[in-house]
Amino acid sequence: MQLTDLTAVQLLDGYRKGEFSPVEATEQALERARRIQPEVNAFARLTEEEALARARESAARWRRGEPAGLVDGVPVTVKDLLLLRGHPTLRGSKTVPEQGRWDEDAPPVARLREQGAVFLGKTTTPEYGWKGVTDSPLTGITRNPHDTTRTAGGSSGGSAAAVALGAGPLSLGTDGGGSIRIPAAFCGIFGLKPTYGRVPLYPASAFGTLSHTGPMTRDAADAALLLDVIGTPDPRDWSALPAAPGSFTEALRGGVRGLRVAYSPSLGGQVAVRPGVAAAVRRAVTALAELGAYVEETDPDFSDPVEAFHTLWFSAAARLTQGFPPHRRGLLDPGLREICARGARTSALEYLAAVDVRARLGRRMGDFHERFDLLLTPTLPLTAFEAGAEVPRGSVFRRWTGWTPFTYPFNLTQQPAATVPVGTDGAGLPVGMQIVAARHRDELVLRAAHALFEAGAASAGPVTTGVAEKDRPL
Repeated sequence: MQLTDLTAVQLLDGYRKGEFSPVEATEQALERARRIQPEVNAFARLTEEEALARARESAARWRRGEPAGLVDGVPVTVKDLLLLRGHPTLRGSKTVPEQGRWDEDAPPVARLREQGAVFLGKTTTPEYGWKGVTDSPLTGITRNPHDTTRTAGGSSGGSAAAVALGAGPLSLGTDGGGSIRIPAAFCGIFGLKPTYGRVPLYPASAFGTLSHTGPMTRDAADAALLLDVIGTPDPRDWSALPAAPGSFTEALRGGVRGLRVAYSPSLGGQVAVRPGVAAAVRRAVTALAELGAYVEETDPDFSDPVEAFHTLWFSAAARLTQGFPPHRRGLLDPGLREICARGARTSALEYLAAVDVRARLGRRMGDFHERFDLLLTPTLPLTAFEAGAEVPRGSVFRRWTGWTPFTYPFNLTQQPAATVPVGTDGAGLPVGMQIVAARHRDELVLRAAHALFEAGAASAGPVTTGVAEKDRPL
């Protein structure tokens, strides 16, 4: 049995029944990680010795019938923007010294550690998570598991590739403008950007309240399980929300019958969506209607807030690197240096004007969700393009935000938003559909996604071609 093909929920069921152990699952996940690394480059580092030690401890607890928590023995990966005790967090940058104490876990990592998770390693990110593809001066290019000539997306590209290829069913990603949803859509997995504050973050992101932490998994059931673990308060994050009123896993059972759903195929004609993407998304929308949701094709009616997003994003990048001396600044990704220079020229009045745009957008979406429980859009207007480029070849856009207009608006509004794998385009590349709900209604996003998975209208099974195929028995 290939345990790398199983979800976290399935692994836990197997542990419970004594069919296999966390040691076997961890050994297979590490073997898969080692095999995919040369071609896909999903990992900044593997933590093999620690993983096997934790797996052995977990196996002993399961034999005693005393699991430590909800994810005891499940292999997990952590994006290399989040602290993992005992290992450097280099953020994809040559400007971060590897030497240091590294003696603290980020809040979601701490919650996973408390509940017995097995940490396989740190996944790749662009430098400081600044863009929507994953390549960095430190770790190079992370590639798409479906076609290694193409990008995995970003900035949580390593996490998306690892989950897609079976190197751990659970991963922690971060999302400041789409950084969970973009790579999840490109790699054909599920990714959730929860309501801001649902998952505590420490140290605070340089990108402030745009940045969210959330689950990257094969399906909604695993994401709900992971959110049940990590979605609890931590005193180090002053902006964290109180504990959720109930279990996200339990909320999956609600279904979608009677939900009021808005479907916006192009945000009112503002976005040119490729035909293969549009067709796959429309099929998933139809499936949701067949499950009993009331679907109406309509738009939230807002203009593209990209300039406000750029003002906030570029200013944050400039603040992040403000104290860098010239030799250290010279180590940065050239694109990051460029946006830092632009952000440094932003005035306080310009910044506050962007905050006003954000507030108006938040109010508009609040009003919109008085009428609709959910908003559906394509996650992206295109599928994965060539690896190593910030924008597709021939694009009129200079920055990554030009090709991801469906994602960053909902970082500005702090709403929960997920991407669900809903098929492929004509070239066999994954397509994602975005599900958005009002703030604090994460359970609705998960319910709708789970209904699609249960109905077979969404799928994120293991990749069975390309690099993963080499790991399969003859």
